[in-house]
Amino acid sequence: MRPRILIVDDEPQIHRFLAPALTAAGYDPLRADDGASGLKGIAVWSPDAVVLDLGLPDMDGKAVLEQARAFYDGPIIILSARDREIEKIDSLDRGANDYVEKPFGVGELLARLRVALRQRQRFPGGETVIRAGGVEIDLERRLVRRDGEIVKVSPREYDLLSRLAQGHGKVLTHKELLVSVWGPAHVHDTQYLRVFIGQLRQKLETDPAHPKLILTEAGVGYRFYSP
Repeated sequence: MRPRILIVDDEPQIHRFLAPALTAAGYDPLRADDGASGLKGIAVWSPDAVVLDLGLPDMDGKAVLEQARAFYDGPIIILSARDREIEKIDSLDRGANDYVEKPFGVGELLARLRVALRQRQRFPGGETVIRAGGVEIDLERRLVRRDGEIVKVSPREYDLLSRLAQGHGKVLTHKELLVSVWGPAHVHDTQYLRVFIGQLRQKLETDPAHPKLILTEAGVGYRFYSP
């Protein structure tokens, strides 16, 4: 069965552009032209992923995102002309999996969709061991291994790594990581993140200067890449 992708956008040209591209890539495109019909489509069709514009005629896309997250756990990729960093961060904090700016290349959007769908298929929930290349994170035992050898990590390093890993490719913002690992009082302490991310890279990456496991989203946060 072809994965169903719901496009929620009020621009007809976006649908004309994306529908054939998604079809050619093996997807079944679905259409919604405003926020209300988008929410209805998510509830009725249960799409495999949603591509959501922020600038909708009847309601802000971030409101759609928040309401959808009350009943939908599939990937939601934001598609928007709002290129300010704060918009990306706010959308991700509200539950988006990724963010693509307009104008965009269809190849980039398809790549983001493939990553989001692949991660959801591999990790439907309730997993106890997460593997990425030679790194293995045992969530029950709170153990980290690299190439079969146990890696010594501090409790805080483990909490940060496990939070990233359980994101399964989703961009996690600085705020989200700081609140979940250090608590609300440290929401602005991004230096903590830089230090601990650097320590984890030294322990887990083959080349810490060119990481392939813990990736930086400049100005926004980090994501855990599991190929």
